[in-house]
Amino acid sequence: MWEAVGTGMNVQDVLTQARLLRVSDGEQINIMPTPDGETSGRPLLLLIWPQLGDFDSLEYAWWLQKERDTLNSFNVEVRAVGIGDRASGQKFCEFTGFPSTHLWVDPAAELHRQLGLYEGLSLKLPAASASTNAYFNLLLMCAGIGSPGTLKEVFRGYLGDRRAPQLIADLETVKAVPLPPIKGSFFRFAGGRGFQRPFELATLRLRNMTEVLGNWSTYVPDATYITQRGATFLFSSNGELLFEHRDRNLLGFSPHMAQPLSFLGDYLQPTLANCPSSVI
Repeated sequence: MWEAVGTGMNVQDVLTQARLLRVSDGEQINIMPTPDGETSGRPLLLLIWPQLGDFDSLEYAWWLQKERDTLNSFNVEVRAVGIGDRASGQKFCEFTGFPSTHLWVDPAAELHRQLGLYEGLSLKLPAASASTNAYFNLLLMCAGIGSPGTLKEVFRGYLGDRRAPQLIADLETVKAVPLPPIKGSFFRFAGGRGFQRPFELATLRLRNMTEVLGNWSTYVPDATYITQRGATFLFSSNGELLFEHRDRNLLGFSPHMAQPLSFLGDYLQPTLANCPSSVI
């Protein structure tokens, strides 16, 4: 479909030529804004997500919702590509609130390979199918094998993090089966307020896990690619690549997981003049 990165094409070339299925209308169109498009002239945050049922994809989408005012202040347009089909994308958008007009799907992770993204652990069991091998490798990655930093991030979700903001408002209620509904004020007893309290992030991750496991075949129509990792690319309003992060582990979609979108302030200046509404 495209020439591989490293044999003549850079990241911008690959992304500019990528035409994938958009979830909102099922059309095969470019994932990058066109020069004459209504959103051209704005910084672009392009997210290449792993499987749409992956912890990282769901958690990243949650942070986009939480930081939508920040995205608006930088006048950033957000687009994303996830592994799955249109039904996966529709379910993902329904749960996370991510707009289907800005989500594309790549059923076989072809774009991920063209960008040279980390495919995850790739050990093979004797006489096992591709999906069985993928499940086996995913379990090992959950234990930190071939996924450096994953266990540390898991523990951070349970232990809390004073560098991170409070994640659940005191009056908010979180439903994370099999736990009973939990009000945000409950977490004050675990450590206080104004920062990520113990068990707060773990509770949000449990909610995501419950959602995915209850709709597994929709979120993951083909398990072959469940170890594939993603990436983040930030482009300026004139198309210059300002920042990129290539995931190397589960729960590693940002170099600063305590505040995953903090990199925006390193490259963009807030603007208050006629900012269109964020896509989030």
